[in-house]
Amino acid sequence: MLKERAAAEGFVAFGVAPGRLAPIAGERLQQWLASGCHGDMLWMESRADQRASPDALWPDVRSVIMLGMSYAPPNDPMALAGHPDRARISVYAQGRDYHEVVKGALKRLAGWLAHQAGADVKVFVDTAPVMEKALAEAAGIGWQGKHSNVVSRDHGSWLFLGAIYTTAELEADAPGRDRCGSCRACQDICPTDAFPAPYRLDARRCISYLTIEHKGPIDRELRPLIGNHIYGCDDCLAICPWNKFAESAAANKAFLPRAELVAPRLADLLALDDTAFRALFSGSPIKRIGRDRFIRNVAIAAGNSGDDSLREALMALLEDANEVVRDAAEWAIDELDKVGA
Repeated sequence: MLKERAAAEGFVAFGVAPGRLAPIAGERLQQWLASGCHGDMLWMESRADQRASPDALWPDVRSVIMLGMSYAPPNDPMALAGHPDRARISVYAQGRDYHEVVKGALKRLAGWLAHQAGADVKVFVDTAPVMEKALAEAAGIGWQGKHSNVVSRDHGSWLFLGAIYTTAELEADAPGRDRCGSCRACQDICPTDAFPAPYRLDARRCISYLTIEHKGPIDRELRPLIGNHIYGCDDCLAICPWNKFAESAAANKAFLPRAELVAPRLADLLALDDTAFRALFSGSPIKRIGRDRFIRNVAIAAGNSGDDSLREALMALLEDANEVVRDAAEWAIDELDKVGA
């Protein structure tokens, strides 16, 4: 009955994991943090012990219900690779903010479970020290692929994950089995070589990290490799052959791309002030990075475009109040100068 209720709330993937993860999960996390691969994401360090296992965060937890909501794209995420005048926005950010959509569905499902089972519950969507990907594998939803994200046999790489921790004793599902085999497509396609080894991501070189989480100037060595990505990157996900089983019809309608975010012109985005930025990205996860970080990303994409018609907009940004934006604009103009030389 619980699985049917989850499906009614829009979840296409369902599994149950024990309330305790195997110690190896926490050990791998500590090794990754010790290597510095998390970059500026210091919040991952501060609560690493709680992240290592559900019962470390909540000692009373007995079971973890893992759920996946599909955002399989109707369009090819790689389609804009050959259009440098257009901005590439990660598929997950082209529709409504997944935090709101998934958390609302989780709360309704958890409320029903609490009433039926007389159990305590807690819900999490990417906002607490929870290793969603390790738990999704433990619950049999899929496995962590060589790009470190969850891969599902039925939904490919396009799943938003949510977790319900509960004191109810539920029968655990068999864990997912790694089916990557010898494939290394996700490793080879990465523009910035962000994978020092299979199953290991160096966030400091990842375009998603650089354009979303990183607040300061982006390393000049990496800027040309970012291309026209301005918010996130889907390359390693989109190339995964398991996506052939993912159907966009299964995606939650809330995540359908907004027309203005599918292939926006760099010229239009460069002109955004704070008010216009907030208006355009109202209800979008993009809004959380703020106008300055966003314009930094767009300026870098403009520098990579080879399009001299963007020079005037970049020149205006040389007077921007934000130092990081000014730096990106200056670099972009220098790159356009190289094209014209």
